[in-house]
Amino acid sequence: MNGSCLLFGALRAQLRPNTNTFRPVLRSLSRSTFPLLRSSIHVPLKQNPSLFTPIRLISLSSIFSPRKVTPTPPPSVVAHISTLEADANTHPHDVNRQIALFQALLNTSVKAGYDVIISRWERMCEFDPENALLRSDEAFKLYLTALVNNGYEASISSAVRRRDSLFAAPAALASKPSDSSSSSAPGSTDSISSTDAASIVSTSQSSGAAPESISSASPSHRIADMVLSGQTTTPIRPAANLSPDMAKLAAALNSGAGTSNEPITVSISETRASWIPGTIRFIVLSVIGAFFVLVVFTVLLENSGLVKTGALQSEFIPVEGTSYKFSDVHGVDEAKEELQEVIEFLRDPASFATLGGKLPKGILLTGPPGTGKTLLARAVAGEAGVPFFHTSGADFDEMFVGVGAKRVRELFAAARKKSPAIIFIDELDAIGGKRSNRDQHYLKQTLNQLLVEMDGFLQTEGVIVIAATNFPDSLDPALVRPGRFDRHIAVPLPDVRGRVQILKHHMKDVTTAPEVDPKVLARGTPGFSGADLQNMVNQAAVQAAKEHASAVTLKHFEWAKDRIVMGSERKSSFISDEVKKMTAYHEGGHALAALYTDGAMPLHKVTCVPRGHALGITSQLPEDDRYSVSMKEYLAEIDVCMGGRVAEELIYGTDNVTSGCSSDIRKATAVARAMVKQWGFSDKVGPVFFNDRDATIPPQKLEEIETEVRNLLIAGETRVSKLLKMKEQELHRLASALVEYETLDAEEVKRVIQGEPIRNIAEVLQEAVETEVEVHGEAHVEAHA
Repeated sequence: MNGSCLLFGALRAQLRPNTNTFRPVLRSLSRSTFPLLRSSIHVPLKQNPSLFTPIRLISLSSIFSPRKVTPTPPPSVVAHISTLEADANTHPHDVNRQIALFQALLNTSVKAGYDVIISRWERMCEFDPENALLRSDEAFKLYLTALVNNGYEASISSAVRRRDSLFAAPAALASKPSDSSSSSAPGSTDSISSTDAASIVSTSQSSGAAPESISSASPSHRIADMVLSGQTTTPIRPAANLSPDMAKLAAALNSGAGTSNEPITVSISETRASWIPGTIRFIVLSVIGAFFVLVVFTVLLENSGLVKTGALQSEFIPVEGTSYKFSDVHGVDEAKEELQEVIEFLRDPASFATLGGKLPKGILLTGPPGTGKTLLARAVAGEAGVPFFHTSGADFDEMFVGVGAKRVRELFAAARKKSPAIIFIDELDAIGGKRSNRDQHYLKQTLNQLLVEMDGFLQTEGVIVIAATNFPDSLDPALVRPGRFDRHIAVPLPDVRGRVQILKHHMKDVTTAPEVDPKVLARGTPGFSGADLQNMVNQAAVQAAKEHASAVTLKHFEWAKDRIVMGSERKSSFISDEVKKMTAYHEGGHALAALYTDGAMPLHKVTCVPRGHALGITSQLPEDDRYSVSMKEYLAEIDVCMGGRVAEELIYGTDNVTSGCSSDIRKATAVARAMVKQWGFSDKVGPVFFNDRDATIPPQKLEEIETEVRNLLIAGETRVSKLLKMKEQELHRLASALVEYETLDAEEVKRVIQGEPIRNIAEVLQEAVETEVEVHGEAHVEAHA
């Protein structure tokens, strides 16, 4: 058994927490002798001058339970023991070297040292019973002392019997005469000195044994009596490098103190700030534990449904309030006709089952934003007089897994209790997007639960699911198949008749001037949705109220339309004359290209006043609703986009073209790329559709597509450059008029480029002054009243 290895391991065990103590060394009796450890051992620790090295362990148990300090031999002692062990292993039959090793191990007062003594003695008795060490009473005494110190007092009697049996063995008796060295050993049985005998006698007398019994007992029994009587306990020898406190402790132990009758009082004093690390450690551990407890508690409450806020409860309660009818919905007559049969079914579900017919479970409303999809669903519920459950796709998205699916189940369960009823899911694409293998499993749970719920109720239950989305192509095919959302109703932008109806509906509560004609406003607002028209009417009314007007006039509606189309004016921004003139030429190029290019959208208004994020705006509005666009119209759109850049290059030179053309180039490039990849307007590429997300397009084809896009842009730039060179004089007139008047409509632009005068600037200023005086006069009169 390698004693230094065990002692060094014990030393490391005190510096590393949560390390198991040494197993009983008796298990290693059948193992071979461990290799020797060099005497020049290097211990990777600084030598502690004290005999004991208490280590402060950082653990949770150290906060709530007292720490147990285990003495550890210093590294110098371990190095000395390794030297003695190497010497003893080299001379296994030298009794003096073995006793020196046993004494050094016993002086360490460490359990590992006692284990080494016991292991070496037991292995000697097992494999080398003829060793002279067996007959050494001093070695046997050290072995028994190690047993007592290790808590194995019950094993002393068996150790004595084993030694006596080895003495009585024929092999041991036969080897006695031939072993000359053993008889001369200072610690052998045959050479017990008179001093030892005297000590044995005194020990027996002090323990109350009769002298006659001593002579009859064997030497092994006498040594065992001495060890059990406590006279062979090795005293703690104070080292030279002990601190004063430890020296006092060693002196007290040598004097016999430290027992239950005479305890040693030890006072431990800590530094003034010693409580700070413990407090910080306690706070950090408490915060971490509280965080995990709160997370678990929140998940349990969320999934159990015991605690819910009012907002979550309202998702599954029918919406109460204003009831809408089909008379409140305008501009979507076709959609109202398709939904009329749903209303009749909700009123009388049994009437549709007479001939075996079944109505769809789900209705999907698709169309651009602001066309009235939500209003249609509310009108269906209002016409049928059934409960209306309104929710959004984003309401099912939560940070906890499984919450979205649970809410879907609760929503459909609440609708079945109130049947007949309508469930309206707005922004369906938030939860019904196409599934992919790359998606996480929990992301699909809400959609899977929605699919299961829509398959789980019958048409006769009286529950209709209506959903709305702006991106029908992004929905999962399993969701929009027949049997779920099997009826798709398009809700497009309103045409001119629909816009007239919407404007009349929103202008009912607005005081308008007699000259305001909704038909005129409808023709001037193509492409506007119902929400845009409502916003235009509201902004016109607010502007008229700010000007203290008696009614909303066409001027206010025009102002609101320009603000929606072109953005609000930035009147407070300072624009130098040079920048303003360059902006006028830029916008003049756009305006002339729009006027003279065949197929271009008609010019509406042009201004060099900053609006939104632009220094100037050229607005175009179609004469009528556009349902399909020709190739000529797309080429004209590219030409109009290139007009500003070409005008700057024509007037200021190529080196002075500004970055204000970036938005125009971006728009023209998007149109040209769509013409080549989506609409088949390229003879070289052909009538082939290429998806922008398709990564399987060959590089040669991509290069061919980009070449065609570039050719379309360059061709448009060439056409506009030729046009503006022919109309250069008109460009100068238009730019000068824009610098003077800042904003011109289409009729004024046509008069300016012909050289006809429009309004004098003095007349414009006089009109503005009169308007200001009139407004202040009305305000003064109202204040007087």
